[in-house]
Amino acid sequence: MQEFYKINKVAGELTLPGDKSISHRSVIFSCLADGVSTIKNLSNGEDVKSTMSCFKKLGCKIEQQDGLVKITGKGFGNFTEPKEALDAGNSGTTARLISGILAVQKFKTVVAGDESLSKRPMKRVIEPLELMGGKIKASEGMTLPMEYYPSENINVISYELPVASAQVKSAILLAGLHLEAETKVIEKIPSRNHTEVMLNLPVTHSEGKTIISVSKKNYPSPADYLAPSDISTAAFFIVLALLVKDSRLTLKNVSLNETRTGIIKVLQAMGGKIEILNQRKISGESLGDLVIYGSRLKNITIGEEIIPNIIDEIPILSAAGLFAEGDFIITKAKELRAKESDRISALCSNYKELGLDVEEYEDGFLLHGKIKNNKPVFESFGDHRIAMTFAILSLVLDNGGKMNSFGCVSISNPDFLQQLQKITRQ
Repeated sequence: MQEFYKINKVAGELTLPGDKSISHRSVIFSCLADGVSTIKNLSNGEDVKSTMSCFKKLGCKIEQQDGLVKITGKGFGNFTEPKEALDAGNSGTTARLISGILAVQKFKTVVAGDESLSKRPMKRVIEPLELMGGKIKASEGMTLPMEYYPSENINVISYELPVASAQVKSAILLAGLHLEAETKVIEKIPSRNHTEVMLNLPVTHSEGKTIISVSKKNYPSPADYLAPSDISTAAFFIVLALLVKDSRLTLKNVSLNETRTGIIKVLQAMGGKIEILNQRKISGESLGDLVIYGSRLKNITIGEEIIPNIIDEIPILSAAGLFAEGDFIITKAKELRAKESDRISALCSNYKELGLDVEEYEDGFLLHGKIKNNKPVFESFGDHRIAMTFAILSLVLDNGGKMNSFGCVSISNPDFLQQLQKITRQ
């Protein structure tokens, strides 16, 4: 059990690990390319390690030294048949993105995952890949493990995403890289755009929809990548600094991709003082430094259109909302139930542990009332974002808090506790 004690100040500077989404894609594109690529500031979380492990089994050479990752990719159509199942661990990104590549190979592959990942929905990625001619077999519940068989008839499609999902979009685009003609993915609601930005894919807009096109001419070449600091990881430290009076925290080289900065916009609208400095672009991705000051917050109405942009940050956003003026409410976020845990249920359970009045909905929840339990023991539910959310919350409670099964934070940020120690004062 991990125990946290109340802090009185947040001060200093942090440079956080590389963005998880960009790190996954940097590894994948490097492995697809024919030759040597390098990646600086790659995420050190377990999820990205799962992606690297899978591609090693497909024949790629991956070396790490002095903070630099060097990858020798296999080139078009040159992956080798793995001798055993590919293990995606806890990583939904690994399992879904690699599906787009495995569905167009000339050999059979199996992808498995841990207990949590094996409960997460894969139908959403299987359906478009089968429309392209892929031969995929999943469990009865359309979950992992999944088997991919060679297909002689892989075809382009024009596919409109029924639900905003960067992972499903990316799987289709990765499959489309292997075809001469253009595959098109159509989005009604924008999702994370790292794949199309990093591959420099053609993007057009029509009738309020976004159309992304891809073909073999967009196939990646060897490159040098830099992963900016992960804004989803940064969100925990941003909220902590906002909640603690007289704080001033600088976060260096944070990803400012427009499809990821919703959390900053929402917190600023709530009254959070967050400055963005030294904004620039590297490899097509925006990044900059954030300076965060202790602030008085008030809850606002969070619109449906921004939910896909902040879906991973909703847990820590709810902690900010708990200490803000007025009730915190989130709806239209049913996707939270299909993450590493059922995050709606997990959040509500932990907030009830505080004695709050909690209303749970199918697609969200409402927080109301005052904290009545001053000695809470929270559950992580094996979910890194739930664990870090209630760690941050515990640091601003009068008597702190305790957390069961805190080790799951290693999935995205194994250095979380050391980073907290660097910037907090009792």
